[in-house]
Amino acid sequence: MMRTTFSGFRLEPRSHLPRHINWTVPIGSFFAALLAGALLLLVTGQNPISVYQRILERAFLDTGSLSGTLIAATPLLFTGLCAAVAFRVGFFNIGGEGQFYIGAIFSSGIALALGRDAQVWIAIPAMIIAGALGGALWAAIPGVLRAYLRTNEIITSLMLNYIAGVIAVYLIFESSSFWRDLEGTGKMFPKGKVIPEVAFWPEYGIGSLVVPFGFVFGIATAAWIAVLQRRTRFGYEMRVVGGAPTTARYAGMRPGRVIVAVAAVSGALAGLGGAASVGNFRHILDPKGMQQSGFGYAGIVVAALARLNPVAVIFVSIIIGGITNAGYALQGPDFPSGLVGILEGLILFCTLGGEVLMRYRVVRTRGVSSNVVGAQ
Repeated sequence: MMRTTFSGFRLEPRSHLPRHINWTVPIGSFFAALLAGALLLLVTGQNPISVYQRILERAFLDTGSLSGTLIAATPLLFTGLCAAVAFRVGFFNIGGEGQFYIGAIFSSGIALALGRDAQVWIAIPAMIIAGALGGALWAAIPGVLRAYLRTNEIITSLMLNYIAGVIAVYLIFESSSFWRDLEGTGKMFPKGKVIPEVAFWPEYGIGSLVVPFGFVFGIATAAWIAVLQRRTRFGYEMRVVGGAPTTARYAGMRPGRVIVAVAAVSGALAGLGGAASVGNFRHILDPKGMQQSGFGYAGIVVAALARLNPVAVIFVSIIIGGITNAGYALQGPDFPSGLVGILEGLILFCTLGGEVLMRYRVVRTRGVSSNVVGAQ
């Protein structure tokens, strides 16, 4: 008779997705990344339990640590929303980093232009609008190219990141621009002008906890995005265009316009992150600091772990912000300097792997051998 053997594995789409898998897989992916990081620490001679304990204490448990975590989480909240909104419709905006820079340039520029005589109720809203406008305009470029010229938005948005970074560096280090401080030590050591105090974004004290205005505004923005996606016609068009663009055309929708609009909204969110960075923390245009932070790229990790859910982005941004904050605070000879970036990369890798397992199940493939077993 013929002998049946198992020859390998294949992926099959799941016909039914259990509800619990929506939260168990992201959590499992996060802990899988921590496990992979622990193995890497062991290989390099570090004690993973000790390292993770120090990260946890410096991120959330030590006095004042949660305030620092919220500071780091604020830009991540906006760039996470940027990626979540764009990816939801299949527009893979990798340009959050550049849109973050442009938002910082626009917002700091308007704050400097208004000057110290401006009213607070004018300066802060002007920074918010300018940051959102700058990010939206920068993101609209790959949006238009994708919608009407079929250009790959991953390539164009990624290239625009480098252009935005060069522009920011030029304004501070290679020119006598409006953004550069040309007085005192600024003549020899290039730095940006400090924005007027009236443009400093407020902070709210809750006991020992300090909550930046940018984070509160980010929570409100996430709630608005959730309502936009679920309760409006534009949100419905986003879901249809993202899931079935051909169906959207038959239904009378214009996918090109929807993609451009989504790109602009996505860029505006990243631009708001740049504005929050200037208004709440840096108070200057700081190209080197922004590039070292990499908030635009880290936002992709936040969105992926949140499964593109704007409300979940709030909580994930706090977790990643805690890791980032701990990395800044613990830098030294006894702490692996690249651990934060490695952990973020592992989280993204494991999250994407978990997403594959959510959509597909692993099936063993059967093969039939040609051997015939004779009867005795």
